Amino acid sequence: MRWRPSLRRFHLPRTRTGRRRAVQLAAALCTLALLPAVWVQLTGSARVRDLADVPAAPVGVVFGAGLEPGGRPSPYLAHRLDAAVQLYRAGKVRVLLVTGDNSRTSYDEPGAMRTYLVAHGVPAAHVVVDDAGFDTWDSCSRARRIFGVHRAVLVSQGFHIRRAVALCESAGLDVYGVGVDEPHDATWYAGGARELLAAGKAAVDAAFHPAPRFLGPTEPGVARALKSPPSPTTPSGN
Repeated sequence: MRWRPSLRRFHLPRTRTGRRRAVQLAAALCTLALLPAVWVQLTGSARVRDLADVPAAPVGVVFGAGLEPGGRPSPYLAHRLDAAVQLYRAGKVRVLLVTGDNSRTSYDEPGAMRTYLVAHGVPAAHVVVDDAGFDTWDSCSRARRIFGVHRAVLVSQGFHIRRAVALCESAGLDVYGVGVDEPHDATWYAGGARELLAAGKAAVDAAFHPAPRFLGPTEPGVARALKSPPSPTTPSGN
């Protein structure tokens, strides 16, 4: 005789009181699930600005967003880098810290970001690479703990920038964020949906401050770059 699972244990409450309690429990669980996303929105929104009105800071932090076949930045990543170039040219930042995944030799996200920025006119001496920015928390934590960044402008897409701001502030940085606009296509909506799930991890990271997956020794690259002369075409003074 074949075993067949019993469905008796999976039934709706039969009484009105039981059904009401089930609805209340479901509502409470939904509320708890959404609390991290609400925290991200409330914490991050107050510090998101446009390119034109974001306050100046010594460092701009650009988060990775994937590579195309052949090692070129994906369209979303290229748009982040374009915004970073504009910040640099406007004198809003003096150094750009590019942070992404270089966990294997065949995939060098921050190296591709640096190559793109240099090709678009940012002096190589003013671009610093973080090879171990495996997620947003790692990038924020390493910016503070490894590269000594205290104040920065963050660059990412609009659906991600609030979480980046919330996490970097939790990591001890004073930050503003620039949200790069994109057409609201399937990729955009997928990114927004992913943020709802990522908000839970962000809340845990902010509460417990886990060590990055790779910490390593402190890096003098940002401090050294800040001592380099500014580009002749870039205003100084921030």
